[in-house]
Amino acid sequence: MLLPLAWGSLFFPGLFGVCTWGLRRARPAWTRHDCVMISTRLVSSVQAVLATGSGIIVIRSCSDVITDRHWLAREYVWFLIPYMIYDTYAMYLCEWYRAGDQSSRHSLTVFRNFLSKNRLMITHHVFILLVLVPIAQKLRGELGDFFVGCIFTAELSTPFVSLGRILIQLKQQHTLLYKVNGILTLTTFFLCRILLFPFMYWSYGRQQGLSLLRVPSHIPFHCNVANAFLIAPQIYWFSLLCKKAARLFDVPPAKKDS
Repeated sequence: MLLPLAWGSLFFPGLFGVCTWGLRRARPAWTRHDCVMISTRLVSSVQAVLATGSGIIVIRSCSDVITDRHWLAREYVWFLIPYMIYDTYAMYLCEWYRAGDQSSRHSLTVFRNFLSKNRLMITHHVFILLVLVPIAQKLRGELGDFFVGCIFTAELSTPFVSLGRILIQLKQQHTLLYKVNGILTLTTFFLCRILLFPFMYWSYGRQQGLSLLRVPSHIPFHCNVANAFLIAPQIYWFSLLCKKAARLFDVPPAKKDS
């Protein structure tokens, strides 16, 4: 427990510092807000790759979805805890430097804007730290490493989401890269954050000889409730991504007429 906590506490802030320093030297024309925001997105992408890789390893190693074990299912959660704390502070730094670039920095105002603009993500981080971590590390006992690995793979869409935010920050929304990345974002988000839940139910059902539709009635009620709480924000975020994609590929009437 202590080793992954220590590594995470050093790795993520250290990587953020290196990225920010490197961007400041490589792109002196960029504002501090640009460098801090892009560094935050780069670190998020690295964490997502590590989580996805860990999840795939766990899934592939668990033939029995209930009882099979893999050490990464627990150890990576300890490694993730410092990331969640770091990422919350990094989001606050982004807001702090954004306010500074606009010459309107005031501690209380910045904090209020930070809470207002990031309330869903802050809720997401707090929910993981206070609810999912105790479940994954203690309450589930020795069962369910396969499903923990599945949850890890939900991070696959994060690098594409981060790249989209970076391109917006650099005012590159008009580029082909932005549009292609938008398609990849929608695809990976749908596969790894929406279809992930039916896949977990199907995996359990296949092992128990149950159809997908019969699985919810054969597992503990609290498991269904937990999955409902997990998938609800994913559906909301996916709807926002779809609306953004619709605006991106929508052709103005004037251009259609011409």
